[in-house]
Amino acid sequence: MAERTAVLGYKICTADQWSSCTGTGVLPPSPVDARDGFVHLSSAAQLAETARRHFADHEELWLLALDIAALGDAVRWEPSRGGALFPHLYESVQATAIQHAAALVRDDAGSLQWPPWAGQPAGGTDSARTPDAPAKP
Repeated sequence: MAERTAVLGYKICTADQWSSCTGTGVLPPSPVDARDGFVHLSSAAQLAETARRHFADHEELWLLALDIAALGDAVRWEPSRGGALFPHLYESVQATAIQHAAALVRDDAGSLQWPPWAGQPAGGTDSARTPDAPAKP
């Protein structure tokens, strides 16, 4: 039987959210997640642009990686910025679903330093299809 390769979805959260998750076992939704009714995730290719657009002024951030294939039908790839498909999670983030977690640090220039398991996010992408997203139906 072939081993399944994990497809990771990434969530950037605040240190307060992460602390709550480690205490309760559930990541509290961000205000945007609560407003939209789903958890906004990013693919590896979208990660840097998501950080730039939504977290540039935030300190004490954490990066979480979830195996989105294991989450099954709770994840839907839906169009967002410029038609790019983003993974949206339609249930709470359970601590047991988190494959990796790391505090994000900024270098002297203010750029986020990504952990090795996040790959090398470069500037992000707004393409209609990212390398780890399925083709549009």
